[in-house]
Amino acid sequence: VQLVESGGGLVQAGASLRLSCAASEFTADYYTIAWFRQAPGKEREAVSCINTSGGRTHHADSVKGRFVMSRDWANGTVNLQMNSLKLEDTALYFCAAQRTYREYCSFVPHDYDYWGQGTLVTVSS
Repeated sequence: VQLVESGGGLVQAGASLRLSCAASEFTADYYTIAWFRQAPGKEREAVSCINTSGGRTHHADSVKGRFVMSRDWANGTVNLQMNSLKLEDTALYFCAAQRTYREYCSFVPHDYDYWGQGTLVTVSS
């Protein structure tokens, strides 16, 4: 499974960005998907995840109320809408996929089998 992230960029604080993670396999409901991020000098942390059916999402407290994760079954993508971006959202964002049916998605990196190369999000003041 090859995951391809897109949508990163340089924005000012308060702006919005939409990240996408594409894989042809995502048109089928076999995968649980998550977004992780890693800022310079910091450990990788979970941001958001969505369960296999796409009906349930989970967000880190730091992004709750600002980020929305969704699945586009027709196009085989998983999207992360990031609103009201803050300086501390600056990081390399990774998409990860687990080929296991889960009613509740996981924030544990080791649960995920496939990872993308990452897309850089930079938020400036």
